[in-house]
Parts: sequence; structure tokens; C-alpha cells
Amino acid sequence: MATMKIKKGDMVKVIAGKDKDKEGKVIRVDRKNSRVVVEGVNMLTKHTKPSAQNQQGGIVNMEGSIDASNVMYLHNGKATRVGFDVKDGKKVRVAKSTGEVID
Repeated sequence: MATMKIKKGDMVKVIAGKDKDKEGKVIRVDRKNSRVVVEGVNMLTKHTKPSAQNQQGGIVNMEGSIDASNVMYLHNGKATRVGFDVKDGKKVRVAKSTGEVID
């Protein structure tokens, strides 16, 4: 399994699919299936039955997951590829466009 270069909390830009050019924050990362859930992207409509938590039931809008290959990390407002480098004995993510350390 390849290393995921996107983490929860990252700002990303969608580069493919019906929500192309939208930007948002990563809510959840599924490393096993290589998918991410991005805030406000790939909105799904789910019909819910009444339950203890939601007594009304009804229609709920929620984000669906998209493939991690369809998003790019946003660094200083621009989409960039992400690489890895070893700095001071630690593996860190690096923005390929500028060479700056992300975290």
C-alpha cells in the first residue's frame, strides 16, 4: 500500500470529477481504500428513518468520499504535489513546487 500524502485537516483542491476546481478541508482519510472526504465536495442525499437521535427523520445532505488521486494539496493557495524528505532525522512532507516543509 502506497503512503498517503494527504492528511486530515489539509486544505486540498479537487482536480478531477464533477466537483473539479472546488477547494475544501479534508474531514476524513481512508488509508485502506485510498479515499478522502472533503468538506463541501461530492455531496450526497441520504434518506434517514426516524431514530432516537433523529426523531424527525427525513433527507440529510452529507459528503461522500472521493479517490485521493483526485485531490491536490494546497500550499500558499496553489495546488502542489507532495513529497517526502528527511530533515534532522525526521521524515517530513515537502511541497514539490517550492521545496518548503509542510509539517
